[in-house]
Amino acid sequence: MQHSIRLSLSLVGGTAFGLANFSLTSLPASAEPQPASQEGSAADLGVMSISLKDAVQFNWGFQAQTQGAGTPNAIGIGAFIPLKVNENSVWFLDAKADVNLPDIGNSSSLINTEVEGTTISTSTRLGYRWLNGDRSWMFGVNAGYDSRPLATGQPDTGIRVSDSRTVFFQQVAAGLEAVSNHWNVNAYALIPVGTTEYRLNSGYLGGALDTYGLDVGYNITPDFRASVGYYYQDGDLNNADGSGVLGRLAYDISNGLTIGTNLSYDSAYETRFSADIKYRFGSNGYGAPSKKKAWEKPTIKALTETVKHRDVRVHDKNDPTCGGGVTTFGNCIPSKATGSCLTTPNYVRQKPNCTPE
Repeated sequence: MQHSIRLSLSLVGGTAFGLANFSLTSLPASAEPQPASQEGSAADLGVMSISLKDAVQFNWGFQAQTQGAGTPNAIGIGAFIPLKVNENSVWFLDAKADVNLPDIGNSSSLINTEVEGTTISTSTRLGYRWLNGDRSWMFGVNAGYDSRPLATGQPDTGIRVSDSRTVFFQQVAAGLEAVSNHWNVNAYALIPVGTTEYRLNSGYLGGALDTYGLDVGYNITPDFRASVGYYYQDGDLNNADGSGVLGRLAYDISNGLTIGTNLSYDSAYETRFSADIKYRFGSNGYGAPSKKKAWEKPTIKALTETVKHRDVRVHDKNDPTCGGGVTTFGNCIPSKATGSCLTTPNYVRQKPNCTPE
């Protein structure tokens, strides 16, 4: 855990210093205005004339996602709430609640045990975002709390288990953001708190993962974005510890409607593909036509974007107290055993347990 805390502080702290330094150096070197004819300048785009009190508005809507590396199928509702809008910055609350759905296709999102039933998870972020002097960059910092009840079923390994349970995971989170007209950077830390490891059923344990990551993205067009990221995951069960990579493509179909695809790889979950869709009513793309060109600039849109990386990530593994593993009936083979109940001396098979003769 000390290693996890040190890694978290190092990642977030280092990125914070970098963004702060970049924020200062990205300010205009002088007060001399750029020529109005310079294509793409702030004056040409009308960005400097925008009142953030007009552009930054309450918005709400729906989101859905398919299962990924330790994350569930889900559909829910969310809202972005401006708390205080200043001349060049905004304090905000970003909250959502999702209905978590069962895993699909006999494939576990946890590694072995499938998610079954429905539960409701929550995620809340309190944040502050601001624009630099010529509004060519948006910077942000946020922190919050996420919860995830997890209803479990049978494993996708073919092993039958008993005593499947619903358990409750939670985490605290922090993030840093930087967005320009072409680039975006996002650093995040997800840190489980409270009880981080549970017995899921008679054969498997489940644990929430500490996850620390950094994504770097590029706007291919104003509506089409690509990003690649690195993450490190660490959990109390230990067997999922290690690094991973994450790629993402996202496309803004129309005002407030965005679809995205994600492809990740790490040694625990191996290759995982997921997709998501989000629709927000009242997003700042609904401005008057005369202002729409400026309001749709990435730095202005980013002021009301939902915060990324909100899921409590969970993985599972065989119960280590099963000395000989787990039988096809989901019960521990006693530690004296070296094989199945039928072949191990001094043990006989009496469904569903192995018991001494």
